[in-house]
This record gives sequence, structure tokens and C-alpha cells, in this order.
Amino acid sequence: MSFVEYGDTIKDGDTAIVFLGHESMFPVKVQHGTVTQTKYGVIRHSTDLIGKKYGSKVTCSKGGWVFILHPTPELWTMNLPHRTQILYSTDISIITMMLELKPGSIVCESGTGSGSLSHALIRTVAPTGHLYTVEFHQQRAEKARQEFREHGVEHLVTVTNQDVCKNGFGVSNIADAVFLDIPSPWEAIGHAKSALKAEGGRICSFSPCIEQVQRTCLAMEEYGFTEINTLEILLRVYNVRTISLQIPDLGKAAEDNSSTDFDSSNPSHQGSPCANLQQGTVQFKSGVPLREVVGHTGYLTFATKS
Repeated sequence: MSFVEYGDTIKDGDTAIVFLGHESMFPVKVQHGTVTQTKYGVIRHSTDLIGKKYGSKVTCSKGGWVFILHPTPELWTMNLPHRTQILYSTDISIITMMLELKPGSIVCESGTGSGSLSHALIRTVAPTGHLYTVEFHQQRAEKARQEFREHGVEHLVTVTNQDVCKNGFGVSNIADAVFLDIPSPWEAIGHAKSALKAEGGRICSFSPCIEQVQRTCLAMEEYGFTEINTLEILLRVYNVRTISLQIPDLGKAAEDNSSTDFDSSNPSHQGSPCANLQQGTVQFKSGVPLREVVGHTGYLTFATKS
């Protein structure tokens, strides 16, 4: 199992995603002789998982069933253990595009955090690229290094435990892109410039506060970066629902036309919206926005090394 090399069969030691529904899933490490408890009953790894194909429908001990999915960076973002605040797919997608990443790209990242963005970057630059990720916190760095090894991507990433604002990324003039997610990114702009290739390299800084963005933009300008711009990505989710609307009273002429044009006894008209005319309502499929929406996650500032 690897997050960048997909396999068909579940093996001992794999990380798999147990899918109970769109709002309910979790990762599990497959181990011979181990069981996993779900609300539908027990999953026995030896008999229910190992040797089965990814995507299989597995029946639990209580008669309910789940799907076992191959892990991807998108699924991992939704299910990973949170050691820090993480970036989600909305921001990750625009970061990957705006940094112009592709297979073979060299990327520097700080900080590693929970590894949400790291897995997406690794998948994007594989199989010939490389990620150099720097984490200030020693335990988080060690945990990230362990996860990369378990997920079969350790050959594509180098994890370093140090302060990027003081010691940089440990590489010079090789990176195609640099990503910063630290409290004071303006202090690391000089090191980012040193890590980037001679010209044309891209940099992105993620900050939750506009004051951080202002100081970062000033530092980018001071170090000669061009094409400086800041984006805020807002996601608005809609639910598709069936709603009932009252039929407006258009007068006697409209009623006569309705009775002439529509025959409720006709089997072909059963189930149509007009079938509810006698009740004074008609049903429609409609997209309804969520009542509560996360309005702000952070600002993404991009620039180019001239």
C-alpha cells in the first residue's frame, strides 16, 4: 500500500479507510489477528480485510456493512489525527495549482504539522520529485516521519526538525516552490529565496490574520519577489432537497386551463409535480445553502522569484 502507488489487494500493515457513510469514516491499520469495532459490529482483519480487494463491501458481526477504501491524500485529510490545525482540500487544490507543481518538482514546506498538505504535495510531485519539509516541534516531526514510512512515501520526502526562521530548509537553489505555514512567515522569506532555484520559483504563505499577510508582503517585496498577490478561498456548500411551494392563485381562467390540460387519473401523470395541484402545493428539487458556513480559514499569499 502506498499513497502514490495504488494496489488492488489489502495487505497486512496497510492503512485503509473504513467508510460507513459520507459523514462517517475513519482510518485503520490492518494487522493480522486484530479486530476493529464499529456501530455495525466487529471487523476481523484476518478474515474480513486481508486478501480482499480495496472497495470491497464488508459485512460486520451485527449484520451491518461498510466499505474498505484505498487511502488517498483527500481521504487522509478528512480522517487524519489532528496534531495541529490543518489545510483542507479547498486550499490545497489552489496551492498545488498556483505553485505550478507537477511530477518531478522539488518543494520545500514549513511547517509539517499534521501532514495534510504534505501528502497532497508528495502525490503531485511523484514519482521523481521530492518534498523537503521542516517542522519546529520534535515530536510532530518524528510522528510525521513515521506516517510517511507507514504510507510508503518515505523515499519522496525528507523531514527535518529545526527552526526554519533561523536555519532555513537545509537546501539551496534547487526548489521549484516553497510553502510557509508558520506564525511569522516574514522571518523565513530570506531562507525561502535561498532555497528556490535561480529564477522563476514560486512561493506561497498561509496566514489566518491580515496583519501577518501585510508583514509577509513587505518582506517579499524587500527580497525582490514579484507578482505578489493574496487570495481568500471561500467554500459555500449546497444541499439538494425536495421543497414544497404553494401554487399561486391566478384566477378562474388559470383554474380552467389547469383542469383542461391536466388529467390526474392519467397514469402517465402520476408522480409528476402537477399531481399535487389538488393539495395546493407543488414539489421541486432545489439547492439549499447550509445555515452555518465556515466563512474564513486563512489568506494565501503567492509570489514569484524574479
